[in-house]
Amino acid sequence: MVPELDALDVKILQLLSDNARKPYLEVARETGVSGAAIHQRVAKLQQMGVIRGSETLISPETIGYDTCAYLGVFVKDPQTFDSLLEKLKMIPEVVECHLTTGQYDLLIKVYAKNNKDLYDIIHSKFHSLNLGRTETIISFNEIFKRQLPISETHKK
Repeated sequence: MVPELDALDVKILQLLSDNARKPYLEVARETGVSGAAIHQRVAKLQQMGVIRGSETLISPETIGYDTCAYLGVFVKDPQTFDSLLEKLKMIPEVVECHLTTGQYDLLIKVYAKNNKDLYDIIHSKFHSLNLGRTETIISFNEIFKRQLPISETHKK
C-alpha cells in the first residue's frame, strides 16, 4: 500500500533527498513551518516506512577499493538459500545483494582493492559457499546514481 503524502511531506522529502544532512530548522524555513513540525513529520515518514534512514556515502576509491563488480550467482541447492544469504552478509566486500528473475538467482555488488583482490574474494570467499557458479561483470565507472524523484504527483 502506498502511503498518502500531503504537500508538506513531499516538500520535506524533496529537500532531504537532495541533502539528508540538511538541518531541520533549514527545512522548516524553506517550508514555512516550525522546526517541531518538521521533526514530527520526519518521524511520521519514518514510521510509515517512507524514510528508511540516512547514510554517509563513502567513495570506495578513497579507502582503497578501486574495483567494483557485479556477480550473477547461480544457487546450486535452493534448500541452502537462507544460510547462503547469511554467509553473504558476513563478507564485508559484498555491499548489495538482490534476488532476481531471469538468468541469475542473485545479483551481488562487490568492491575489491583491485582485480587480483577480486579474484581472491571470488575464489576464497564465494567458492567456499558451495554455489552453482558465478558470472562476474566489472564496472569501469559508475556514471550516475540517484534517488527516485519526489514530485507533486505523490501527494494525496
